[in-house]
Amino acid sequence: MVRIGFVVEGDGEKLLIESANFRNWATQQGLEICDPVINACGGGNLCSKQIDVYITQCLNQAKPDKIVVLTDLECDPCVTAVKRRIGNQGVAKVFVAKKAVEAWFLADTQAINKWLGQTDFVEANPELTLEMPWQRLKQIVHELEQQGIKVRGPGDKLPFTKKMLKHYGFSIERAANHPHGASAKYFLEKLPNI
Repeated sequence: MVRIGFVVEGDGEKLLIESANFRNWATQQGLEICDPVINACGGGNLCSKQIDVYITQCLNQAKPDKIVVLTDLECDPCVTAVKRRIGNQGVAKVFVAKKAVEAWFLADTQAINKWLGQTDFVEANPELTLEMPWQRLKQIVHELEQQGIKVRGPGDKLPFTKKMLKHYGFSIERAANHPHGASAKYFLEKLPNI
């Protein structure tokens, strides 16, 4: 088993990595996810000037064999720019969710349908939403309400993420299988090869 320590951008990514579903997948890949998952509390904190603090914290507390960073693209021009900003001091791999990790929620059609109480909703391009994926989730609720379908909105990000993981059965594997879930697919394909 390779022990993987995670430094993540925020609360949503932390919950995702700590989820039982993800840890079960990791175990099947011969990976052990170390605790604690280190939360940088914002993408701006994942830069070459500050990353050493989080790397040191991960090494001292989680004692991993390898350290991985999971962050969002947000408004950066490309994945390469994000990786350049973070640097690679002690980091085995930097994974970047296209736009934001909420795009992975949009890519898991089964979990999104469970949340919406629908059976046929499909987000065609979850990583290419016009606005940020979080805004797209709110827009979906608005569109359904315009059709007379009552749906509970996503609310705040942290409680919604908890619901996606615990109540709606979000699976990174399903998100990675979406034809346009490239960053989730890359994450699952490359993580076992670190």
